[in-house]
Amino acid sequence: MAVGLSNTAHHAVDEEARAEVDVLNSRLDKTTQLTKKIQACLGRLETSGQSVREVAGPLSGETKRLQLLGNNVDAVLAAIGRLRQPADNKDSEEQVIRAGPDKAGLSNYLASVKRLSKSFAEMQASNLRANQHTMADLTRLIKSGNTQLENYFDKLLRGETPRFIEPLHYITKDMQFPVLPQDKIARLGLVYAYLADGRQHGGYDVPVVKIFADIRGPYLSSSLANLAAASVSTAKKKNPGAMYRAGTNGIGTYAQAMEGLFLSEYDNICSIFTRDDWGSVFQSTCQAALTELARTARELNAHIKAHLSTDCYLAYEVTEILTNLSGKLDTRTGELKTSLSAALKPVRETAKSSLSDLLEETRRKVGGLQALPSDGAPTPVVSETMQRLQAMTEFLRPISSIMISLGDGGWKASAASSGRSTDAVPSLASFDIGADGRDIFAHYCLDTIDVLLSSLEQKARVMLRSKSVVGVFIANCIIIIERMIRDSDLGPLLESRLDVLEQWRRKATALYTDICKDLSVYLFDTIHTNRTQRPTSGPADSASVVRGLSSKDKDKIKEKFSQFNSTFDDMVSKHRSYSMEREVRSMFGEDIRQKLQPLYDRFWDRYHEIDKGKGKYVKYDKSAIAAVFLSLAS
Repeated sequence: MAVGLSNTAHHAVDEEARAEVDVLNSRLDKTTQLTKKIQACLGRLETSGQSVREVAGPLSGETKRLQLLGNNVDAVLAAIGRLRQPADNKDSEEQVIRAGPDKAGLSNYLASVKRLSKSFAEMQASNLRANQHTMADLTRLIKSGNTQLENYFDKLLRGETPRFIEPLHYITKDMQFPVLPQDKIARLGLVYAYLADGRQHGGYDVPVVKIFADIRGPYLSSSLANLAAASVSTAKKKNPGAMYRAGTNGIGTYAQAMEGLFLSEYDNICSIFTRDDWGSVFQSTCQAALTELARTARELNAHIKAHLSTDCYLAYEVTEILTNLSGKLDTRTGELKTSLSAALKPVRETAKSSLSDLLEETRRKVGGLQALPSDGAPTPVVSETMQRLQAMTEFLRPISSIMISLGDGGWKASAASSGRSTDAVPSLASFDIGADGRDIFAHYCLDTIDVLLSSLEQKARVMLRSKSVVGVFIANCIIIIERMIRDSDLGPLLESRLDVLEQWRRKATALYTDICKDLSVYLFDTIHTNRTQRPTSGPADSASVVRGLSSKDKDKIKEKFSQFNSTFDDMVSKHRSYSMEREVRSMFGEDIRQKLQPLYDRFWDRYHEIDKGKGKYVKYDKSAIAAVFLSLAS
């Protein structure tokens, strides 16, 4: 019974397990079927997706192109709207342009013209046919606006520019030369800045540069006209033969006024124009005044050439003044150096050539002398020549510059004819960098003195004939030269270089004391050494010497005394009749004493007893003739 119940229980469990297995198998079959269906659906979905991608790709690209085209169309429509705006606002801008800068106000007017220029540039860039008519209208308005700005610039500048001013008023009161008012400069600068901006963009030219020069140029030249005329008129002295003195010509004031006016004008230019235009505007504005300066310099040069011996110093002064003016303007502005150099060139060339011309003038003056003083007095040519050299020291600065450019000895005729052109522009290589103009000028002075004395000696030998008078004449000239050197500014330059005068002094002394040779012959005697009684050395006893003479020798000694007395008295008489400078008389008298007194004393010691003290032959004893010799030097 128990066994049956157990089997029944096991069977029930098995049935239940089989039932559960059947359920699980049934579910597994359903899952498998569902998986197959899902896989089939995924396959169909993949096929559908691929089809969608094949269709959607082209649609996406076309959509993007349409979006870009839409954006471009929007941008073009916006640009057209902006380009149409100036056309829409043209009427209001045209009203401003027609009103002009005076009525509309310069700032408002410039803003309007700038807007028109900007609109024109944008339309030009778009190149739309529809804008061609509007662009033509804008071009007309812009040109009208620029023309009115030019007229405004002209009117504003002309209103602030007088016909001329009187420079002496500012110079004498040490006042600054006038410049344009600051508010006017600001307006002029705004107009120029706008027009210059148009030029930089390759469009509008800037005629206001010419307008400025056309208005301010005549103002400068008119203001300087009186001083230019005064420079020429003051060159003409009341006494044509008077030597020119420094500062007596109006060229200094003329240059001072020019400097003040030019620098004030340069300040105006720098305040109105841009740096690139400063130089050209300044040059063109000053051109009329510079042309007048060049004409004035030519007139002065003609006057100097016609009166070279008295007015050559004016050439040196003009050279210095205009050179300094050029340096000052060049330092401040960097301009006008070439123009000023061209204006100065004729006068500077005359100043350079005057040095050799004056040497030739010295020769001509001496050669043209019709007579020389018979008493040996100096000729006025000497003092005139030295006065000229003295006057040159007042202009030592410009002369030193000229001397350096000529070079040492460049004033000589041989240098002038060496083929070197004076028109050539000098270069650094043509200058001796270490040259001292003062030293070269000193050499020129010595050359002048040598030419003077050489010419005078040649003339004197022909016209005076007597060596003594020639000697007196040359010695007088030497003393005057030496005196005029020591008593002037030539002293520091030449005192240590007067060897040339010492040589001429020795020559003059030799000419004058040539008479001593004739006199000394009478004081020599013949001593026969072959006789038994030879004369003793040392002081001789005249009585014994005379007793030892034969009657023939005594006659010879008497004759020598007589001839000496006659010739000596004649020499003394002539010596006292000559016109000698004090130093010359002293020099010649002392030289004669040194040459003759020792000889006479010796001769007198030996032979004064020849006439037993009667004075018939022996006119002078030692003390008497010593007094005569002393009188010759006083």
